[in-house]
Amino acid sequence: MILARAPLRINDIGGWTDTWFCESGRVLNIAVSPKVEVEVSLSPNVDNREDRVLVHAKNYGEVFRIRPGYPEKSPHPLLQQTLSALPIPENIMLDISIFCRIPGGSSTGTSASVCVALIGALSKVSGISSSAKTIAYLAHSIETEKMGLQSGIQDQIAASFGGICLIDMVRYPQAEIHRLDIDKNTAEDLERRLCLIYLGRSHISSAIHEKVIAFLEKKGPGFKPLQHLKDCVEKARDSLLNGNLEKFGEVMIENNMYQKALHPDLISSEAEAVIHIAKKHGAKGWKVNGAGGPGGSLTLLGSGDSYRRQKMVEEITALGKGITPYSVSLSPAGLQVWET
Repeated sequence: MILARAPLRINDIGGWTDTWFCESGRVLNIAVSPKVEVEVSLSPNVDNREDRVLVHAKNYGEVFRIRPGYPEKSPHPLLQQTLSALPIPENIMLDISIFCRIPGGSSTGTSASVCVALIGALSKVSGISSSAKTIAYLAHSIETEKMGLQSGIQDQIAASFGGICLIDMVRYPQAEIHRLDIDKNTAEDLERRLCLIYLGRSHISSAIHEKVIAFLEKKGPGFKPLQHLKDCVEKARDSLLNGNLEKFGEVMIENNMYQKALHPDLISSEAEAVIHIAKKHGAKGWKVNGAGGPGGSLTLLGSGDSYRRQKMVEEITALGKGITPYSVSLSPAGLQVWET
């Protein structure tokens, strides 16, 4: 059996600038657990089956077979494209299970983490050695070139590299990746105060995001809100390196404001309700994860007081409508692959 896991991504300061229409940009994000988990069992293909890959999509309760190299549009086209991206020896059968404790469509880069973890496992199956950057770029190309989806570069990089990454996109999609080495006390305080809030439904992006992208394409890479988002990255980096989480929270709020300036609907009413409660209980920072829009999730930097954080979580849970707080932990490691 081959096992692989890849972290999720939250709190992407500078998000929207790691895209083709920005040409160059900067993002700082945080890789966290719970991670995407992939298990691959190998057995001989004694019957010479073409549909020799069995997939268990645990989060969806679905099981299906595919023919590697012949991806179809349904079910789960991203999984089919990923499982056709690397050569799988014809003499083996694969039984693959995929699971994550965070719901899909939560705006935490889940699809990118699944793609990265699968590529890592398939590389082990096929005896291919690839760097973290190579795997990140391949995962990104599957989403953009094979699937024709809009995707920045940050999610795949966070899943591959882990840690707190400053991603300097020199020219789309090429980037320089700098992992921040923050001191132990800052890391522990950050971890205990971070909270991920799932906003009750899977991220629904296409309609709003196409409008925003068309608008930004007309404005060009020099559009001021995009420049402001890039500027937030340096301030976020400096605040973390200086151990100043109060300032880091202020940058989260500033980034959220500039994100809303791109289109008011990028910050949903559910997110606003959560932010209202977070303010009431002394939270120091909040930011909608990913591109924003209906559904998805929000990152909070809670109060330094444990009791106030607990009361905040209780009141957010009481909102109902599927809105769910999740505890997260920092993930210094990115993609991990091993054999049992």
